[in-house]
Amino acid sequence: MKSDNRQLDFLSDSTESTSTRFVTFIGPSLKRFDLAVTSTESFYGKKIVTDLQFGRSAILADDDLEEEGYLERTFRLEPEEADDLRNFLGMVLGSPHFTD
Repeated sequence: MKSDNRQLDFLSDSTESTSTRFVTFIGPSLKRFDLAVTSTESFYGKKIVTDLQFGRSAILADDDLEEEGYLERTFRLEPEEADDLRNFLGMVLGSPHFTD
């Protein structure tokens, strides 16, 4: 079946080269994490973090790690598991930067 593009209202459509880090680790909670951390020019310096096991993603910077319960809700983790993820992400995420 052919798509009819006249019905689509594109708000954005761009292509860019990105860098993705694939990492697997186990922390003190003994939960295994298989992650893809993608750096992009979009999202004000935040990175796209994807849980490859469960297909959950979030756009994160280091300030997001301070929001209570955010990782637990987003990635459906127990508090101890979220602490493991928070510790790892604290090493790889930077601060967001906003431009005018």
